[in-house]
Amino acid sequence: MSEVVDLFSIRYAGPVLLGVLLVLFFPAGKNIADPAERRKYRLLQAFTLLGAVVGAKVSVLMGDLRWPLEALPSKGVLIDSGRSITGGLIGGLLTAEALKPLMGYRLPPNDRFAVVLPFSIAIGRSGCWMSGCCLGLPTEGPLGVLGIDGVARYPAVLYEIAFQVSAGLLLVLLLRRGRLFGHLFALYLVLYGIFRFGTEFIRETPTYLVGLSAYQFLALGMIVLGLVFAGSRWRSMLALRGGAHV
Repeated sequence: MSEVVDLFSIRYAGPVLLGVLLVLFFPAGKNIADPAERRKYRLLQAFTLLGAVVGAKVSVLMGDLRWPLEALPSKGVLIDSGRSITGGLIGGLLTAEALKPLMGYRLPPNDRFAVVLPFSIAIGRSGCWMSGCCLGLPTEGPLGVLGIDGVARYPAVLYEIAFQVSAGLLLVLLLRRGRLFGHLFALYLVLYGIFRFGTEFIRETPTYLVGLSAYQFLALGMIVLGLVFAGSRWRSMLALRGGAHV
């Protein structure tokens, strides 16, 4: 039994750790010229990571264990449970936005960070596929793929890996062409929210309310947050342009 657990840990934790390291060590802040602002950005990154970890944990309790609609089976589940990308993105975003005014950080959202994030998630999702978690629903149709459990299922994880790589390439293209400056993370949230909401219908996750999973409600939250922050950023840019002509 311990050998099975160890094998699962290696298959899952290895790619996830690699994806996290990619985000941590990618020089996303090298385009910030001011050393003081660069230090603020790195500190903000650290707190954002903590917020993402908390969000990722809480969302799994909601998505897989139907908390708070149902009581948690034990306190240890807080440690033993997995992590959710949807909750991590929301938790990290809200943490960063709450701390920016407190830290006096006034630079626009870092597009370089937004570009590397989908590739990091794609690497982590490969661990999900190899370890057999985040399963799709069983199917006898032509789209079924045998997983490590020997059951033909919708390859939901493979769909997500393909989405993340495609989204990453799109963001790289936009960054290189100088399009949607300061809006790339908001765009990613909207796109991923739409993708995740749709693919939840073929994933093996418990429903929460009105026939939807908790992850679908989180996906809707990502879409709303992405649109809200994109709109806020757009209004700020228009205000600055208007002030420049006064």
